Amino acid sequence: MSNRERRLRTVDLARAAGLSTQQVRNYEDAGVLPPAGRTDAGYRVFGERHRDALLTYRALQPGYGAVTATRVMRAVHAGDVAGALALVDAAHAALHEERVSLRAAGEALEALAGRDAAAPPPRSGDEPRGLRIGEVAALVGVRASALRVWEEAGLLVPGRERGTGYRVYGPADVRDARVVRALRRSHHLFDRIRPVLDDLRRAGSSAALRAAVEARGQALTARTRAMLAGAGALHAYLE
Repeated sequence: MSNRERRLRTVDLARAAGLSTQQVRNYEDAGVLPPAGRTDAGYRVFGERHRDALLTYRALQPGYGAVTATRVMRAVHAGDVAGALALVDAAHAALHEERVSLRAAGEALEALAGRDAAAPPPRSGDEPRGLRIGEVAALVGVRASALRVWEEAGLLVPGRERGTGYRVYGPADVRDARVVRALRRSHHLFDRIRPVLDDLRRAGSSAALRAAVEARGQALTARTRAMLAGAGALHAYLE
């Protein structure tokens, strides 16, 4: 009997992947593994193919996530290799979009470093002067409703026009809106954006923004490496 034909128990697969036997059974039920044979007594019988499938799934998880990894393995075992590869392509395309968004944040950082990072706030008692919300929305490339949401979250603090109460945005407000847009495109949460804006407002420093961009870049690089490793394991499994 060849290695490919050697029978493996549920516990053998569990030990090979560092899992519990119940997880192995769950993975078979979910389609992550090919259907297992059964003994006369009803016990599952696995082979090397099942072990390879389990190790491939485990290799896909770090880069692609459990949901996509499960969908990929299900497609493979259903005979839809093209569909499985399309899922891989979609994950890489999504990662590319994240890199594009990160590049936008970096560009915003560079733009702020040499342009309006040190714009002073209006002096006390001065009449607020600047752009209206619609003008800022068009300038930044978002809807006016987004600016209102960012204001409600405490990220933007535009002035108010005397008499009418209309919002008015000065250079520093436009700068802040650009930073929020760039970081939101990079999937930063509001709680992560607030310290960036706080740091920018203190003496015009862009250190927090630079740190956020660098940290996200490192995370994307780590994920890219994990995806490459997972894709390599999938290629070997398909072969």
